[in-house]
Amino acid sequence: MTDPDIERKLIEIMRIISESEKPVGARNIADELNTRGYNIGERAVRYHLRILDERGFTEKHGYAGRTITKHGTEELKEALITDRLGYVINRIDELIYLTDYDLYTKKGKVIVNLSYINENEIDDALNIMKDVASLGIGISPKIKIFDEGNDDNVIVPKDKICIATMCSITFDGLLLKNGIPVEPYYGGILKIENNVPINYSDLISYHGTSIDPIKIFMSRKSTSVLDVMETGTGSVLSNIRYIPSSAKEKAELIIDKASESDILGAIRVGNSGEELFGAPADIGKSGIPIFVGVNSIAAVEENGINVTTHPISTIIDYCSMKKI
Repeated sequence: MTDPDIERKLIEIMRIISESEKPVGARNIADELNTRGYNIGERAVRYHLRILDERGFTEKHGYAGRTITKHGTEELKEALITDRLGYVINRIDELIYLTDYDLYTKKGKVIVNLSYINENEIDDALNIMKDVASLGIGISPKIKIFDEGNDDNVIVPKDKICIATMCSITFDGLLLKNGIPVEPYYGGILKIENNVPINYSDLISYHGTSIDPIKIFMSRKSTSVLDVMETGTGSVLSNIRYIPSSAKEKAELIIDKASESDILGAIRVGNSGEELFGAPADIGKSGIPIFVGVNSIAAVEENGINVTTHPISTIIDYCSMKKI
């Protein structure tokens, strides 16, 4: 048995192959893996494919690529159920630990979401994102654009542009770096009325799911960010984390300090056991609801532009990001 990280990649490779109606080559698999948040090259993909071939899960068709076998399809349905259920929160914990941005030196790495847009639609997308940035319903007005090629281990397919937006989980990294234990807990849809947050209309826990809740809500087309832009009323994406209530004042100081680095989006820090916008909290815990970084991307999608987004994707140097 290979280690869990390899097993997850094998499952994702089988999933990619199974989603295609024709054989898929290693290069295409590598490109798709990178859009799904796996930083893995073509050579490594070939290694994983050999494992799948040996197990009888895939079949090679010369230079055309691989198809999934009946045995592979059965395995894909059943394999690693328990491991996959915990994958999202484990991935988040890893990236939180790797976040090392220093609020005083203003240097270090932050967590980003990666969104892939057709090259010929990038100008329209950026104009929409700029408008959303002025509303204060995201994390930061700073982004990074990746053109076709490979930069910071981000592979961009031909005719695509990748936009990195700061992920709200960066706040969790900042809190942890400053000695505050933090637990990301829910992703949700937050209703806005007259530009004021009202309540969560839906919440999904980060625990026990194999798909990021924010990605689920984006796939459901659950937002109305454009309505918030036009009327001040609509639905946006937000998530909530919990900290010890004894750390409330320190957390508020960190949030204020983060604003000096254009790291924004925290709505407020709750009191012990306080229910915020319908999200419960245990006694001794304080909730911190935060607007997510992909609200601007959600607005782009609402405008009819095709986008593929992978929230909580990777970490990059914050100094490499520029104001939109």
